[in-house]
Amino acid sequence: MNEFLSTEESIIKMLRTVFDPEIPVNVYDLGLVYKIDVDDDQNVSIDMTMTAPSCPMADFILEDVKEKVESVEGVKKVEVNLIFEPEWTKDMMSEEAKLDLGLL
Repeated sequence: MNEFLSTEESIIKMLRTVFDPEIPVNVYDLGLVYKIDVDDDQNVSIDMTMTAPSCPMADFILEDVKEKVESVEGVKKVEVNLIFEPEWTKDMMSEEAKLDLGLL
């Protein structure tokens, strides 16, 4: 990882490599990541959601997030919390994601 990036920036960079196999946009730009907390001991807690509560790929995506964030230099423990409040909407997507999906 780039030594000039903060841990959170490195985590975001890594999250941009995680994709829902059904959608060609990463989970971060889709707006599925609600919160990233890094404590003083470099333990990470991530609150995220899915595009739908019944997402068949949820387990795969959550495990991919956990494994990739654990690979960030300096990160010790990673906890990924799946939440559904607030409910995800297309408005949470980045402009780039909307453009990629033809929504702009």
